[in-house]
Amino acid sequence: MRATLWTGLLLACAPAQAADTLTGAGSSAAALLYRAWGQAYARQHPVELQYEAIGSSAGLKKIRAGEVAFGASDVAPSEAELQRDQLVLVPTFVSGAVPVVNLPRVPRGRLRLSGELLADIYLGRVTRWNAPELQALNPGLNLPDLPIRPVGRSDGSGTTYYVSDYLSQVSPAWLRQHGRQTQIAWADTVSRAKGSQGVVQAVQDTPGTIGYVDYNYVVEQDLNPVQLRNAAGQFVAPSVAGFRAALRASDWVSKGDFHAPLTQRTGAASWPIAMGSFVLLPRVSSQSEATERALRFLMWTLLKGDTVVEGLSLVRLPDALQAQAFKALSSVSDRQGRALGAIAFSSMTR
Repeated sequence: MRATLWTGLLLACAPAQAADTLTGAGSSAAALLYRAWGQAYARQHPVELQYEAIGSSAGLKKIRAGEVAFGASDVAPSEAELQRDQLVLVPTFVSGAVPVVNLPRVPRGRLRLSGELLADIYLGRVTRWNAPELQALNPGLNLPDLPIRPVGRSDGSGTTYYVSDYLSQVSPAWLRQHGRQTQIAWADTVSRAKGSQGVVQAVQDTPGTIGYVDYNYVVEQDLNPVQLRNAAGQFVAPSVAGFRAALRASDWVSKGDFHAPLTQRTGAASWPIAMGSFVLLPRVSSQSEATERALRFLMWTLLKGDTVVEGLSLVRLPDALQAQAFKALSSVSDRQGRALGAIAFSSMTR
C-alpha cells in the first residue's frame, strides 16, 4: 500500500527483522502523537504502526466495521453506543482546541476573542478584522482592515465537536443554528478544509484567515493562537497548564466520568476548549492477533509513553485515570474466551 493512502503517516522506523503491522485510524488531532508513539515503540518492538488521520467520525466507522485494530476519536461515544457496538473506550490524553489566525502585524498570541465573537465570526455576523467589536477587545493592537476568512473542518471531527460545544455554551445564536456536532453545515462564508493539516495549510496560505486546530499543531507549526475568555471571565492563552487546570476541574478527575465535558470548566487558569482523546477496541475480538498487538501497544503507551505525550505539549492522564484505562484494556477478550487484555499485559511484564 502506498504511503499516500495513509496521509503521510507511516509511523515506524524499519527494524532489522520483518515487522508486524498494526493499523489504526481516526482523529487527525492525535496523529502527531501516534506518529511519535509509533516511532518510539518500533525502536523496541518489531511492529510497524500505520495510522490513517481521517477524522474521529471516520475512525469510529472503521473500528465498528472491523477494518482496523483500533479507532481513535476525540469524542467519546455514549454508553448506549458502546454497548450497542460492543466497543471498549479508553482515554489516552488531554489537549485543547485552539483558534489560530493569519494576521499581518498582529504579534503571535496577542489577539483576544470572546466565545461570543468567535461564534459571530463563524456565523458571518462579524466580517472584518477591524470591526468595532474586535477593536474593543484589543485596544492595543493595530488590527488590519482585512476581510475575515473563517475555515472549518469539512470532515467529521472531534476538534469541531469541542469548538461547537464551547460555542453552544456561550452563544445562544450558535446553539440555535448549529449546536454541538462533529460536522457542521457551514455557511457559504466559511471555507472548508479536510483534517487538521488541511486547516493549518489554509490558515498559513491566506492572510485574514482564522481556523481551529489541536494545540500540538500550534506548537509544531508555529501558528498564531488567540487568547480566549474563559468561564471565570479571564483571557487566557492556550497552554498545557490551562488544559491541566480544566481537567482537574472536571468530572473526569472527581468521578472518573470520561463522558463529562472538559469545555468551560471553572478556574481562572482553565483553557475553555480543553478536549480529551480516546481509543476504541472491540470488546470481543474476531481478530485475536491484531487486537492483542494493539493492546500491547496501547498498554506500552500508558506505561512508558508519558514522555512522548509531555514532549508534544499534551497532558498525560493522572495515575488514577491511567489505572481505569488499564482496567478497560484488560477487559478485552476474543470469541474463544481468551482474555486478550490479560495476556497482553502479562507479555509486557515478563
